[in-house]
Amino acid sequence: MEHSATQDDIPMPLYSWDFFGDYLEQLKISLSDLSKLKTLSKSNQWRFNWNFEEELRKDHVVVVTDNLLNIVFASENIIGMTGYATKEVLGKSPKLFQGTKTSKNDLRFIREAIDAKIPFEKTIVNYKKNGETYSCHIKAFPVFNRKKQVVNFIAFEKAA
Repeated sequence: MEHSATQDDIPMPLYSWDFFGDYLEQLKISLSDLSKLKTLSKSNQWRFNWNFEEELRKDHVVVVTDNLLNIVFASENIIGMTGYATKEVLGKSPKLFQGTKTSKNDLRFIREAIDAKIPFEKTIVNYKKNGETYSCHIKAFPVFNRKKQVVNFIAFEKAA
């Protein structure tokens, strides 16, 4: 009687489990970020609901500040773009990522948009924790509560 190979007989390479493990870890992190964003949205009574799942799937880094521009949320994938872990940036200003090569004109443009409480989109030179520069594309929006007061600013960022 001849034996034919079945799927159970074919060894699965170990590295395929590494990919699967990485995928599961990323999924867990994204779900955690999603949960935190939904909680923040609910507690601050945001008027508009973003599709955070889509933004995180696009590998955007999501940064939320309070109305005084202190970071109150940063998605876990911020470490890949900046070298900073989420816990290192909480409570800090986004100025943490700026340096001498960051254009003053770009910063003025951003400041004027924030003061006017309007959305903006800009690519600027930012700095990683190790001092390296990178181009950061930012799409940012003021976040209003149900009373039409600005309670947060949210930025979707990606290395450009």
